[in-house]
Amino acid sequence: MRLMTFRYAGQDHAGVLVPDGIAPVLEINTRHDLRIPNSLLQIIQEDIREIPTAGVRPIRLEEIEPRLPYEVPPKIWCIGLNYKSHAEDIAAVQPEEPGSFMKPASCMFQPGGNIFLPPPEVSSDVDAEGELGLVIGRSCRFVPVEKACEVIYGYTTTLDLTALDVLRKNPRYLTRAKSIDTFFTFGPVIVTADEVPDVDALEVITEHNEGICSRDFVRNMKHRPFNLVAFHSDFFTLHPGDIISTGCPKGARIRAGDSVRARIEGVGTVSANVLPGNRQPFGFNA
Repeated sequence: MRLMTFRYAGQDHAGVLVPDGIAPVLEINTRHDLRIPNSLLQIIQEDIREIPTAGVRPIRLEEIEPRLPYEVPPKIWCIGLNYKSHAEDIAAVQPEEPGSFMKPASCMFQPGGNIFLPPPEVSSDVDAEGELGLVIGRSCRFVPVEKACEVIYGYTTTLDLTALDVLRKNPRYLTRAKSIDTFFTFGPVIVTADEVPDVDALEVITEHNEGICSRDFVRNMKHRPFNLVAFHSDFFTLHPGDIISTGCPKGARIRAGDSVRARIEGVGTVSANVLPGNRQPFGFNA
């Protein structure tokens, strides 16, 4: 099942992708006398993995606007240096344990939207990284590797950005370098885990200005998806809707006017345009 949040006639809805478009959850409920939440996060929280679409007239994709699957994930965890090629690109050593860090929801932007570069005095060296995202489907703790597949609701594509010059100053600045506004997006599609029989066979591709910046297979990660779930569950409870973005083969150095896209065959694509940053104060009296 392929799920998406979309905007239609000025309102956001949850829906199921079908060959001719998207079947809205509200129409599915009417047709099949169901009470499925019109919220992708609630669908995940209730661990709903089958939604009937027979007899529902879909809306054409040309008529809708894809949106973030949900705007405030419970947790966003990302994994640094998980591919050897990425470590080599920034002259870093791969850690023996997952190099994980958190990102705030305030850094998110809509799929297909705009990345606003920070003002140059904040950062002038930014890269964008296409990654595979894991979407947790159940509250869980101390998950054995062989059971990790049971707690993954599905997979998605992510774009994770880094202010590389901030990071170079001091590795302790990693969270700050990763948390600037418009430095993360995911979706717009979430594919349920049953649609991906072999996650290790997925190829993660970052495209930059219509060319391919990097590509590599999940099986070449130092810490593969099921291991990442098990590892992090040893430290804290994972909750439905948590995202683990698993790392990028190599990031694309971006400038204003560029375009960037993450693409994973069988999962989806997410793209963005890059615009110049400027200082626009708000929230206080000048």
